Amino acid sequence: MPNVFEKDGFRFFFYSADYKEPMHIHVEYGDGKAKFWLGTIHLASSYKMRAPDLKKAHALIEQNQKLCEEKWNEYFSQVPRK
Repeated sequence: MPNVFEKDGFRFFFYSADYKEPMHIHVEYGDGKAKFWLGTIHLASSYKMRAPDLKKAHALIEQNQKLCEEKWNEYFSQVPRK
């Protein structure tokens, strides 16, 4: 599970099997989790994450979108497809 970055207690990452889906990023904060689609950033799903935390996560993804996309492309260009 490659980590992309951490900031203000939020951890941004993706799973190695995520190549089967469009580009996205997972985020954990406390015991809450969420998934955001990249490109036009929007929330895909969330679990136990409060609205203010989702808003903060969204802002952090916007600030680091290029990094998220670069890490996605870097990692998944090396993953063998089955």
